[in-house]
Amino acid sequence: MTRQLIERDILTRFRSLILRRLDDSAVFRIGDLKLAYSTDSFVVDPIFFRGGDIGKLAVCGTVNDLAVSGAQPVYMTLSLIVEEGFPMADLRRILDSIRDTATKADVEIVAGDTKVVGAGGVDKIFINTSGLGIVIREVSGSNARVGDKVIVSGFVGDHGIAILSQREGLDFKVPICSDCAPLNSLVSLILKTSEEVHAMRDPTRGGLATALNEIAIQSGVGIRIYEESVPVRDEVRGACEMLGLDPMYVANEGKVVVFVSSEDAPKVLEVMRGHEHGKDSQLIGEVTDGPRGTVIMKTRIGGERIVDMLTGEQLPRIC
Repeated sequence: MTRQLIERDILTRFRSLILRRLDDSAVFRIGDLKLAYSTDSFVVDPIFFRGGDIGKLAVCGTVNDLAVSGAQPVYMTLSLIVEEGFPMADLRRILDSIRDTATKADVEIVAGDTKVVGAGGVDKIFINTSGLGIVIREVSGSNARVGDKVIVSGFVGDHGIAILSQREGLDFKVPICSDCAPLNSLVSLILKTSEEVHAMRDPTRGGLATALNEIAIQSGVGIRIYEESVPVRDEVRGACEMLGLDPMYVANEGKVVVFVSSEDAPKVLEVMRGHEHGKDSQLIGEVTDGPRGTVIMKTRIGGERIVDMLTGEQLPRIC
C-alpha cells in the first residue's frame, strides 16, 4: 500500500529520473564527484528498546541506506521534533546514542534543526536524518542478474519482534534484541572482495520479503529462495507463530541482502562471516529468468509458494 501511494500520488508529481529509480539513496554527479544522498524519518514506539533506541536507529537507518548504494557515508543532518514536556534526561540519552553510533559509523553530524511542539503534537520525539556519501562503486536494485546468488547477512526478524515484545509487554525466556547496527564497514568489505556485487538492500520495513520483491521488480527478474536456508532464530520463529506473523515480513535494522555472481558468492559469503555483523550470513537463493518481478520460495516440505509484497502494515511504528 505504501508503494502504491508512492507510485500513484508522489512520483507522478515529480519529474526526477533519480527519484523514479526507487533505490535506497539518490546517486548523482557534481563535477567529477559521484555522491549518494538519502533521507529518512524515525517514529519508533517505544523509543528505547533492547539493542538500541530511536537515536541509534536514526543513524543506522541512514548510514545503511547509503552503504547499500555503494557509498561511503561521510556527513549527516539531524532534525528533532520534540513534544512539550519530554524529559530532558531521555533527550540527552538519545543524543548521546546518536553521537556514539555516528562515531562508530565514522560519520559527522554537520547540520540540524530542532522544533518543540505542543503536548500531543507528536508522540514523544520524532527524528529526521539525511546523509551524504561518496560513491565507491554504484550498486542499484535494478542491476540484479540471472544467475546471481542471494546472500543475507544474518538472522531476520529480530528488530520487529524486539519492538513488538517490548511494546506489548511480552516476556520470552530468551529476550530478543534488535539487530540495529551500522553496516558500512561490512558493505565496504563486501565491495572490496568482489567486483561482481550487482545489487544490495537493507531489509527494513516489510522485511526480507519486501526487499526481495523490490529487487525483482526493479531488475525485471525472478528470485527463488529456500525456506530452510533463511536464518531465523528459534525465539523469533516461536514468537511469530504465537502472534500469527511471518518472519519474512518482520523488520530488520542491521541486515543486508547481497546479489552477487555465482562465481564470487563463496568468497563473499566467507568474508561476510568473518565480520561482526555478518557472522551468521547464509546463501538463501538465486536470481532466475522468471516469472519476472516474482519471488518464489521452496518450502521446507518441498512445495512452492509465492512470497508477495505485504498488503497493509504488519507491525506499525517499528522504525
